[in-house]
Amino acid sequence: MRYLQRITITCGDPRILSSIEVPTDPRPDLTVAIVRLAHADGLSLPGYATDHAAGMDLAAAVTDPVVLAPGARALIPTGVALALPPGFEAQIRPRSGLALRHGIGVLNSPGTIDADYRGEVGVILINHGDQPFTVERGMRVAQMVVAPYTRVAWSLAESLERSIRGEGGFGSTGTETRTDSQGRN
Repeated sequence: MRYLQRITITCGDPRILSSIEVPTDPRPDLTVAIVRLAHADGLSLPGYATDHAAGMDLAAAVTDPVVLAPGARALIPTGVALALPPGFEAQIRPRSGLALRHGIGVLNSPGTIDADYRGEVGVILINHGDQPFTVERGMRVAQMVVAPYTRVAWSLAESLERSIRGEGGFGSTGTETRTDSQGRN
């Protein structure tokens, strides 16, 4: 049985209310098969740090420390392989503390693990900092978020419906806070 709590959200306009049910029970919604590979013996499986965390921490399954010089990148093994169900992906994302303190990020963020991939999950770390960074065995180096995805079918058209934005691309909406006619964000 799922435990749900009804919450109400306002969108700046008190006339617009949205009421939704959100889970309050931290039990998993989905069971996924996982294999711990031999070189990850003794390491923790990916896990949530708190009851309501979206991402599971991934540990480095390196046999020896890996030193990332400033600007360098390396593929860090996690020692796990997954069998995600159809309709789901795993997104590999940086850990905010490593990014803030050391400039360490995930190069292809988010990395995508497809449902039909059965190999080891790897994390491409990059050092954007100005000091060398050492990845040690068992260090939590990234997060993994399992999420549903949507596949699309293309509908070839002669033209597209107009929009307010039009063809405005990179930077076209500016950096200033926008307000509506009543001064609200």
